[in-house]
Amino acid sequence: MCGIVAYIGHREACPIILKGLKRLEYRGYDSAGVALLDNSGEFKVYKKTGKVADLEASIGSQSTTAHTGMGHTRWATHGAPNDLNAHPHLSGNGEFAIIHNGIIENYATLKEMLIKRGHAFKSETDTEVLVHLIEEIHKNNNVSFEEAVRMSLTQVIGAYAIVILSKNTPDYLIGARKGSPMVLGIGEGEHFIASDATPIVEYTRNVVYLNDGEIAIIKGTELTIKTIDNTIKTPFIHELEINLESIEKGGYEHFMMKEIFEQPRSILDSYRGRIQLSEGIITMAGIDKFEDKFKNLKRIIIVGCGTSWHAGLVGEYLFEDFARIPVEVEYASEFRYRNPIIDENDFVIAISQSGETADTLAALELAKSKGATIFGICNVVGSSIPRLTDAGAYTHAGPEIGVASTKAFTAQVTALTLMALSIAQIRGTITKQRFHEMIAEIETIPAKIEKVLQTNEMIKELAVKFKDARNFLYLGRGYGFPVALEGALKLKEISYIHAEGYPAAEMKHGPIALIDEEMPVVFIATQNNNYEKVVSSIQEVKARKGVVIAIATEGDKHIAEMVDHVIYIPACEESSLPLIATIPLQLLSYHIAVLRGCNVDQPRNLAKSVTVE
Repeated sequence: MCGIVAYIGHREACPIILKGLKRLEYRGYDSAGVALLDNSGEFKVYKKTGKVADLEASIGSQSTTAHTGMGHTRWATHGAPNDLNAHPHLSGNGEFAIIHNGIIENYATLKEMLIKRGHAFKSETDTEVLVHLIEEIHKNNNVSFEEAVRMSLTQVIGAYAIVILSKNTPDYLIGARKGSPMVLGIGEGEHFIASDATPIVEYTRNVVYLNDGEIAIIKGTELTIKTIDNTIKTPFIHELEINLESIEKGGYEHFMMKEIFEQPRSILDSYRGRIQLSEGIITMAGIDKFEDKFKNLKRIIIVGCGTSWHAGLVGEYLFEDFARIPVEVEYASEFRYRNPIIDENDFVIAISQSGETADTLAALELAKSKGATIFGICNVVGSSIPRLTDAGAYTHAGPEIGVASTKAFTAQVTALTLMALSIAQIRGTITKQRFHEMIAEIETIPAKIEKVLQTNEMIKELAVKFKDARNFLYLGRGYGFPVALEGALKLKEISYIHAEGYPAAEMKHGPIALIDEEMPVVFIATQNNNYEKVVSSIQEVKARKGVVIAIATEGDKHIAEMVDHVIYIPACEESSLPLIATIPLQLLSYHIAVLRGCNVDQPRNLAKSVTVE
């Protein structure tokens, strides 16, 4: 959700914080602010509605000299996006400053108590309540700054990643997390705190991922980590694998376009080292660990949100097709509240790009409490989901900055494909010849995507015809159905055009009523087992004057004769369709959004990682 950055050390803090906020802006961009603790022991607080660039402009030539400070870019939950609700927030006496990612669920009860004790609030946020609570405990219990923070957190219900400064204790920087991500950077005589590693990688590769319920106390150059229950913990230092180039645009106008074009490489990285074609094997440590369980497994449950849920639907087709295991795909947000029937015999797969999705984490905790085996598919090393699961697979897509997921989706599908084939081999549900054909097919995918990317200019021209459309319908069958859902999601996420994905056969059960000459309909119409059925659906749309865009197999002249526009993709195995057919839909969404003047990388109301309910 929100992005946080903090610094204490020998450098000027403000430039580091502002640069870090720009890199975290994909997490929230309603408003931004900084709090700097200058040499005189006073806070300089600057806040502004809008982007980090607006904050930077509003600061202008005002004093920013300080070696300690923190900043925040907001995705609004409590209170409208405005200057008053922007973070940081100060305590009533001005001694403490706080920034916060998350939601304090019992803030109303705490606020009522604090008002009765004489506290006055300036904002509508839940965050300001927490900093007043710290002030109240510090004042009435005669405890240290550090202890006041710890005691306050024992009274808080909800999720948070927070950083707190005290002007009376200027050599301290305190961070804490529960349910929201936080990473600590350890440099030479300096420390950093951030929501993820992107603001840190320029300065140090040594990081500590804070666990749930932990507090980081930085005093000068010393780092101490303890639990909310006051137990000292030994920090484990990780070395970052990302590099600075991977989080820059690299000459592209937008991160989204860069990430679309990175997919041949990200898919290759997702299967590299896992496929041994000459030996005819797939090696995935997380799968090998449960070989005995898979032989008699009765059910797989996949949980995810948004694009990850669509990847899960592809996974359902893959596991049932190859491994012959029944699969249920659940929205994580519904699964956790549905009182699901689950036990120690179930295998639960959680899919999340960030590894911090709040609903997915809660679903995993529920499944774990019932004794199920938990497997994670995640892109971010050191995030919460890999730490919670019994085993898992990293997708190796690299940092994804664009809010609308592109390369993370195809990397997730790649990992699911490898899993399905590996489990099928364990269970004996796939022949040796078919297995070899499939792993050989996977190794052709990057080159096939490269070929699809060559249609970019043609798709850009096509986008001009549809930039003013008010609605879109996406239709597919079999493996094409999740592709249709993902294509529709991409369009509405970044262009704000209403779009829906449906199984093609379901069109006549309702959506056909919407068809007229103003309704563009995108069909996933490749030559596979459902080709003739999809062609029949296309003819039904054309009979009602619908405008049809077809994603079709190269060389299919028949389809071109009946539709208005066709985008060709290379022939592929049906199970590989989501990896290839998704690419032109990403490009179409991108170009329509750009032509409409939308902020492609930071679409309104959305954040990259949904770390609150």
